[in-house]
Amino acid sequence: QKTSRLCLCIHLHLICWSLHPSSCFLCAEDDDFSMLPFEQMSLAVLLDHFSSILLVGLVILILVITAKDIVCGMRKPFLDPSQWKKLTLLDTKVLTHNTRRFRFVLPHQDQKLGLPVGQHISIKTTLPDGSVVMRPYTPTSDGEARGFVDFVVKVYPDGKMSQSLDKLKPGETMEFKGPKGRYSMQDHGSKTHVGMIAGGTGITPMYQVAVAHLKNPNNTTKFSLIFANVTEDDILLKDELDDLAARFPDRFSVYYVLDKPPTGWTGGSGFVTAEMIQRELPGPGEGCIVLRCGPRPMMDVMERHLDGLGYPKEQQFQF
Repeated sequence: QKTSRLCLCIHLHLICWSLHPSSCFLCAEDDDFSMLPFEQMSLAVLLDHFSSILLVGLVILILVITAKDIVCGMRKPFLDPSQWKKLTLLDTKVLTHNTRRFRFVLPHQDQKLGLPVGQHISIKTTLPDGSVVMRPYTPTSDGEARGFVDFVVKVYPDGKMSQSLDKLKPGETMEFKGPKGRYSMQDHGSKTHVGMIAGGTGITPMYQVAVAHLKNPNNTTKFSLIFANVTEDDILLKDELDDLAARFPDRFSVYYVLDKPPTGWTGGSGFVTAEMIQRELPGPGEGCIVLRCGPRPMMDVMERHLDGLGYPKEQQFQF
């Protein structure tokens, strides 16, 4: 028993000294620690150094978590403008009779897409006849999202890409390349009011730009949107846009215009006119810029309207 106690004393002494080389109570000259019973000696050492052991464990845990965050933050974004890269479809959500939300998963759960706000991605697929189809799309998922990317797409009867996407099954892939586009948030960093004119699927970059600004509590930029469609069922992201208008009533407004409005419709009817622009959007001035995105014929008319209303070219941007 004396031998066992001596071995324990030596062993505990080494542990104690390694944790507290300057304050090992086993080394104290006036300490009669070695005279304690075997069980009390063990308990005393464990209690005395439990906090130190716990502290070491916490430090190690913090280092592991910090290292993981650093590695995740340093992970290279998915997109590469110089090469096509495949993504796998996770699922498809039916939004309306002809609108779908396609979610693709990134190679790593903690990876970002790497798409600057307001820019777009090219999607490529090969049809059964061997022909290749490429189309530009702007994601609707948050640019800071990790592990996935969402696209809201209107499926047209004769749309080669939209039909290919609609027929894609979970687990199958498509090719992506980007970023692409001229837009930069710095282009209107000093603007206090941003006007937007969108037609059909042209809403996606507008939505992305608005969300990026509105979610920043330090950003006070206002957004006024005119959104044109054929029918009410054609309005993409309507729930999301209405939600923005409800959450940011002083910073975001949307005015819907329908070519074929239903009975009782309270929004705009017909085509977007110069009078609508003058009423719904900020007037020309140093603190204003107007963004446009939609079908080319519509955008040509919108440009003429803006020119006629006195908006200089540097206060207009066409996606």
